Amino acid sequence: MNVLNNKRVLSIFLFLIGFYGFSQEIIKDKEPEKKAAQQSKRQRVDGIIATVGDYIVLDSDIDKAFLEIESSGASTKDITRCQMLGKILEDKLYAHQAIQDSIVVKDEEVKEKMNQQIDYMVEQLKSMDAVVKYFKKNNEDEFKTELFEILKQQKLASEMQKKIIDPIEITPEETRNFFKKIPESERPLLGAELEIAQIVITPKVSAAEKQAVIDRLKEIKKQVQEGASFTTKAVLYTEDPGSRSSGGFYKINKKTPFVKEFKDVAYSLQEGEISEPFETEFGFHIIYLEKIKGQDLELRHILMTPKVTPDALKEAKDKIELIKKRIQDKEITFAEAARTMSDEKETRANGGTLINPKTQDTHFELTKMDPELYGQVSNMKSGAISNVILDEDPKAGKRYKIIMVTNKIEDHVADFSKDYTKIKELALKEKQIDAIAKWSEKKIKETYIKINGEYKDCTFTNNWLKK
Repeated sequence: MNVLNNKRVLSIFLFLIGFYGFSQEIIKDKEPEKKAAQQSKRQRVDGIIATVGDYIVLDSDIDKAFLEIESSGASTKDITRCQMLGKILEDKLYAHQAIQDSIVVKDEEVKEKMNQQIDYMVEQLKSMDAVVKYFKKNNEDEFKTELFEILKQQKLASEMQKKIIDPIEITPEETRNFFKKIPESERPLLGAELEIAQIVITPKVSAAEKQAVIDRLKEIKKQVQEGASFTTKAVLYTEDPGSRSSGGFYKINKKTPFVKEFKDVAYSLQEGEISEPFETEFGFHIIYLEKIKGQDLELRHILMTPKVTPDALKEAKDKIELIKKRIQDKEITFAEAARTMSDEKETRANGGTLINPKTQDTHFELTKMDPELYGQVSNMKSGAISNVILDEDPKAGKRYKIIMVTNKIEDHVADFSKDYTKIKELALKEKQIDAIAKWSEKKIKETYIKINGEYKDCTFTNNWLKK
């Protein structure tokens, strides 16, 4: 069955899996442009190859885009330099128009994202110097300045695209008509799906372990009050990877998506004051409030998490093994055990059933599943219960769980009645793609765009050359 030779359906599927940016300019059944391919094989002299409104594109930007894709593990062998330039031009057009439409991206948001990325890079390459060297920059400041500008443009482009597609809705009639337009021989093949439930038992942290962390934070507070640097202490001791490199720094307001306990303490402080240790779901914190600017707070914090003892781990494992035996002995159903004994509040109420964070329904497609979860359930049959699994949750730390596959749906051709939710999503994405295409056509005509050098010979999907 030729499931996806229809380019329209292919574009929609690309959109769904998060590669919409390539769905317009990168279509893999095109012949690669020979001239650009030949150029990529020899040393290139960096220079301005395109201009979109107030933005320029350098030849090296294409190399960086290839590097970004390859570093994520994806293949670039079927992507030409012309196609990559088309994708970059789209992003520049979005960012340019976002500024024209007065879309505001706060520097603090970009800085927070930048710090998260830098923390990840340092973790992978072991040092900041290695990161700077890897990206061929002269120093850390130059690297951070360039990364900040890249992330800001990406955020502007994202907000502009969001502004275009957010108002778009799809009706049941439009969904039905969309499905009818797809020939039976080209209807998408949907991969095998699972519905999964789990029971989680979290080891209890002892009062002594909690008190040890509280005492350590109190000692740090005392040292700072006696003249030590809070920023240095945060770099050395905080267990929050998102703020470690910036010395625990955050800028927040009432709408910042931090847990309530954190914001309550932050807004109770005066400038220059350090809080007492307090607890959230992430562990124990102290906050140093640097500045109050209206409703915005500039603060630093240190997070420490109490450690679980071996005895607490053993007690949790014994408990979940007993729960599993009771289910297998049919004393209690899996759903009843989850509702009454699981420590995971997010799934406890609905009998342990997991919600797919990408689709917000209960179905997990095997080929798009989180690799760790895939390894745990891919070979399980419907109704089967896993062995006890030691899980490392970023928030909760070590915990034990058992998983049940409550339903397994094999590969099948899309069916309107059975797969309505997915078909509706496909129909909506097609409508969004059409809206993006019309918007792009209009804005390209209105915007100053210039393509230089051999890239004038490229064949683009969009009319960047304005022929």
